[in-house]
Amino acid sequence: MTLKRLFDIICSLISLLLLGIFMFLIAIMVKLTSAGAILYWSDRVGRNNHIFKMPKFRTMRVDTPAVATHLLDDPDRWLTPIGKFLRKFSIDEFPQFFSILVGDMSFVGPRPALFNQADLIALRTEKGVHRLTPGLTGWAQINGRDELPIPVKVEFDTWYLEHNSFWLDLKIIVMTFVKVLKKEGVTH
Repeated sequence: MTLKRLFDIICSLISLLLLGIFMFLIAIMVKLTSAGAILYWSDRVGRNNHIFKMPKFRTMRVDTPAVATHLLDDPDRWLTPIGKFLRKFSIDEFPQFFSILVGDMSFVGPRPALFNQADLIALRTEKGVHRLTPGLTGWAQINGRDELPIPVKVEFDTWYLEHNSFWLDLKIIVMTFVKVLKKEGVTH
């Protein structure tokens, strides 16, 4: 077991314990404010292009088309009453601590692509980025997040592949907290 994997297991367990009651309250709020399931299970591309189910608190209506948010004509139209708040502070991502615990994800790595983002998947595979375990946050997230075009995002992912280390991961985690608190890079 690598240091990174050990870190992921310990920190995901601690996060789930510390945030458990808060996550339970969020689950109740999601259920009370919109029809449908509490969690949205998204087919995502993991390490070596393996498809896995990634959970998020549901922030979109159940009739929302299954495409990347930026491809929707008016993303705000599809949000649930508390969806915008959950997304603004990245609270919708909290269920991914379970994905980290089981090993489908890591705290740091390229964000997992949607199964139908063929252009992103192909470019990451060409650059070798597909060999990395996807992350809750990553180098591209702290350098632009939703605002980055795919080629630029993959350049950041490739840089991370070439430079990744435990200390870089810690730096990315700290920088992520700063970005989330400032609400930087969130467009939907």
